[in-house]
Amino acid sequence: MSDRAALVKGIRAWLVFFVVCLVLSGATAFPLVHELRWTEELLRSLSVGDQLPALTEWIGRVRAGLDEADTEYPFLLYGTDWLAFAHLVIAVAFYGPYRDPVRNIWVVELGMIACAGIIPLALICGPIRGIPFWWSVIDMSFGVFGVIPLYLVWKRIKRLEALTAEATAVPTAAAVG
Repeated sequence: MSDRAALVKGIRAWLVFFVVCLVLSGATAFPLVHELRWTEELLRSLSVGDQLPALTEWIGRVRAGLDEADTEYPFLLYGTDWLAFAHLVIAVAFYGPYRDPVRNIWVVELGMIACAGIIPLALICGPIRGIPFWWSVIDMSFGVFGVIPLYLVWKRIKRLEALTAEATAVPTAAAVG
């Protein structure tokens, strides 16, 4: 396999991994009410509250809030539907670098910027919304772990770009003579 083909294969594999994670992350925003009920039941059945009381208390509080919103103000949950949709739309954008990595490197760079933006968002909006700091750290981890495959893809695209430039370079008179 040529260097170019190996780079493209690696780029595509990492992009597929990233897109799958993005889609799964987004898809979980649709059934939040049910997910929180299941999560609370699972934590209770595993007696997690004995080891992590703050976690179980937080999950219970979030579940109660979602239950009330779902019962009294279901339109609020429409915002999480849009959050899920945004994840799916962003995932579709990564088809561009999958198809033509060099030409669409900007999508990967935008994704890296978005991953970096998660950190100030969590640090600023978390306290404003009453989110426990440890939960904000979990949110920030999405940016930290999300940027890793994107950075690996970006580095490979840069190598692919250099290989492509070398292959298409017109020999100069000095090189010919």
